[in-house]
Amino acid sequence: MSPEELERLYIEATAFYRNGDLQQAGRLFERILQQASNIAPAHNGLGLCLYGAGNQAAALQSFETAIRFDPFFASAHINRGMVLRDMGRHDAALASLEKAVALDPHNPNAHSNRGMVLTELQQPAAANACFDRCLQLAPDFPDVAGIRLLNKVHVCDWVNLEPEIAALLDAVKRGVQATPPWPLLALTDDAALKRQVMERWMRTKCPEVPALGPLKTYTGHQRIKLGYFSADYHRHATAHLIAELFERHDRAKFEVIAFSFGDDTGDDMQQRIAAGCTRYLDVRARSDRDIAALARTLEIDIAIDLKGFTLQNRIGIFAHRAAPVQVNYLGFPGTMGTPYMDYIIADGVVIPESHKRFYTEKVVNLPGSYQCNDRKRAVSKRAYTRAEAGLPETGIVFCCFNNNFKILPGIFARWARIMNAVPGSVLWLIEDNPQAAANLKRNAPAFGLDPARIVFAPRIPPDEHLARHKLADLFLDTLPYNAHTTASDSLWVGVPLVTCPGESFPARVAASLLTAVGLPELAAPTLEEYETLAIALAQDPTRLQALKDHLIATRATAPLFDTDAFTRNIEAAYTGMHEARAH
Repeated sequence: MSPEELERLYIEATAFYRNGDLQQAGRLFERILQQASNIAPAHNGLGLCLYGAGNQAAALQSFETAIRFDPFFASAHINRGMVLRDMGRHDAALASLEKAVALDPHNPNAHSNRGMVLTELQQPAAANACFDRCLQLAPDFPDVAGIRLLNKVHVCDWVNLEPEIAALLDAVKRGVQATPPWPLLALTDDAALKRQVMERWMRTKCPEVPALGPLKTYTGHQRIKLGYFSADYHRHATAHLIAELFERHDRAKFEVIAFSFGDDTGDDMQQRIAAGCTRYLDVRARSDRDIAALARTLEIDIAIDLKGFTLQNRIGIFAHRAAPVQVNYLGFPGTMGTPYMDYIIADGVVIPESHKRFYTEKVVNLPGSYQCNDRKRAVSKRAYTRAEAGLPETGIVFCCFNNNFKILPGIFARWARIMNAVPGSVLWLIEDNPQAAANLKRNAPAFGLDPARIVFAPRIPPDEHLARHKLADLFLDTLPYNAHTTASDSLWVGVPLVTCPGESFPARVAASLLTAVGLPELAAPTLEEYETLAIALAQDPTRLQALKDHLIATRATAPLFDTDAFTRNIEAAYTGMHEARAH
């Protein structure tokens, strides 16, 4: 084949790739390489096709082969870094992307991808330097603006934040691809906009892949086969919530198969989850297609995605249709915006009837609460003192142990007014990172709050944190992204919580949990009422103590912590989904 013919074939392969036909593009790239194995762009193109199909290991090999034939091929270094990042090999990914930046410093894609890796390495300030450079080179570069803003709130950098959020939302409403879906969880409560962005993202980035062919309902199963898919089967918030559910599933009616594509930590939680399942499968080395094919071979009836669009997600497994019924549950608080996710599990507070239009999935509302919990969660017997925690001996302790990125200027202004109405009170926050802590202290005077009244709690093991948590008097929730697992933690140890429910899923979780412990009155309809309620509780020790007593007295029976009842409810939901598919 002549060089001209190879070039025409390369142009044709590239066109197929850009049109989304990865299989045909891959075949043409392979034809080129059969004729001339040293063409680096063809190896790079084949790698992109393999990557798009979820075959990370083969894609990495193709990118590295391209680099071997052309060490100065910046795009191959970028793509290598991209797949290494997805494989969780962040240090290697960063090295690859730094090489790409050195080779092609004016390539916005190199700076963007380097910023993504630094974001996941929890270096948001360094990441934003990359994103700023990317936007200097290409002001409309897709998705960077939203991730950049999310990084700003991770370090509580509020300089010009509200105008920048407003500009981002305006751009998104005009159809500009300015952000992926997940930054919007923290930046807005606009549920309709979140659905719009998610649907657009899924159509372009994660469309259904028909490569494995149609899938029929399986027959002849004596038990419904549940496949739970996650990267978080270790000491992680999701695992801490769901571990007892796995153990409580009725083995006469259900098989429980865990598909793990996260780190093999071997920690106590991972061992517990593995022991609590019928089967525990480590599939992290397999491609999305191969995992979906494995689920089909095992005849999984219902595939439950516990990740959604959180870190280390593998949406591609579900794009290949791993099971006749596919469910969005627990990990991602919102719609997945795609027809191949059939159901979302919620409750009537998180998704009331009037809000179902914000979800592409069929909404299945469980009685009591959508959130499973683990009654076996350990609380250290250590009796912490205020002095040990750096708290004053007297005065109300307001706390919020949410990740710092959930704290936005609007809610902080409410907290400042609440505290100034309650002399001697302090605000006790988790210390996510030193930059966030420093910025929160620096921001406080602008809101009329003495920075000395903010106390930070370093991260410690979960059982110790729960014991320490009891020193707090009242948990002040955030909006538009509520406390989720942290709210359950607070209620579990007897510390009441005040919230203000919004419109979207992440803004309604705390209200759901309060309802499920018999305290719906602590969900204030407006932020003004939220502020008034928090002040009133802080000024009424008898009422505050009654709330604490209620939480402790009803903990064994409250729907939020009744894992047996929850298990029956979700099993009834699964049975209904299975029967609906069969008919």
